[in-house]
Amino acid sequence: MMKAQPIADVRRATVLVADDHSLYRTGLGFLLKDRLGFSTVIEAATFDAALDRLSDTSGIELALFDLSMPGVSGPESLNVVRETYAGLRVAIVSGSEERNDVLRTVATGLSGYIPKSLPDEEIVGALEDIMDGRIYVPRFMTVSAGPLGGPSAPNLDRPEAKGLNGNVKPISPRQRDVLECVRRGLSNKEIARELDIAEGTVKIHLAALFSYFGARNRTELATKC
Repeated sequence: MMKAQPIADVRRATVLVADDHSLYRTGLGFLLKDRLGFSTVIEAATFDAALDRLSDTSGIELALFDLSMPGVSGPESLNVVRETYAGLRVAIVSGSEERNDVLRTVATGLSGYIPKSLPDEEIVGALEDIMDGRIYVPRFMTVSAGPLGGPSAPNLDRPEAKGLNGNVKPISPRQRDVLECVRRGLSNKEIARELDIAEGTVKIHLAALFSYFGARNRTELATKC
């Protein structure tokens, strides 16, 4: 059998694969190099490690996240990545086939939702769509359960689904850690040292907290929540 050729004669720079299953990271990394032309695949097993890689590495074009990895509580957790790194395509590759997960991914403004159950060829096609600037949603979203935003859409008007200022999801456990450090008056460098994360990662968590609580600075953040 002849080896499959890349579907486009394109050389791409760097992609981040964030998933807590090393075998899946390795397999997806092979597809990204062999079929989509990425020269470098950077791996991370937790959300914080992924943020470290993003802050430490230039030229990342695409970031792929698993929904069930440590530090990710839903598609909304990735919104700060999308907002912090303009031009970076951020998508989910997940074992979940829940329609609500796909709907929330689209609502968050991410570039796509790829189920891990898809055959390799379909995963490659989905990634190619995303790199071409399109938003990928799996085909099961278009059959049997109505259009996007139909009855299966999450009810975001329920009070229990919202955080402060109408935010849909509560802050993550790591963001709560950072918030507690801010309340104690620690600097970014001190927070990084205490939580054993990169200083750039602290800045990203702070950006998420400022947005979540509507705070303009650290003093407001410490006093408003």
